[in-house]
Amino acid sequence: MKQKKHGNNWTAYHDPDTGRYFAEIIHTSREGREQYDYEITADIYGRLGTFADDVDNERLIVTGKIAYSFENTMYGTLGPERTVWNEEANEAMDEAVRKSNGKKKQNE
Repeated sequence: MKQKKHGNNWTAYHDPDTGRYFAEIIHTSREGREQYDYEITADIYGRLGTFADDVDNERLIVTGKIAYSFENTMYGTLGPERTVWNEEANEAMDEAVRKSNGKKKQNE
């Protein structure tokens, strides 16, 4: 199974070491930036990329469990600038992204 899938505004990751799946949706425009990270199921991951429209992929992603959100626009912050709903899932997704991108974890 692929360890990474992506569309225009979304990227999904599979961590084969833990068997967990994650996805992020990022919208950036002149008005600001929004990012939403989700822990998704294997079924959702398997269906991603099968739709003709990326909006349908994003609708599927948001059915997962939200792990992190960041919303900041020129009109004022829509929500807290950084809201972590699930710290453990957020850290696990960061690790899956590093593995997918071939980067080793750096010690702090």
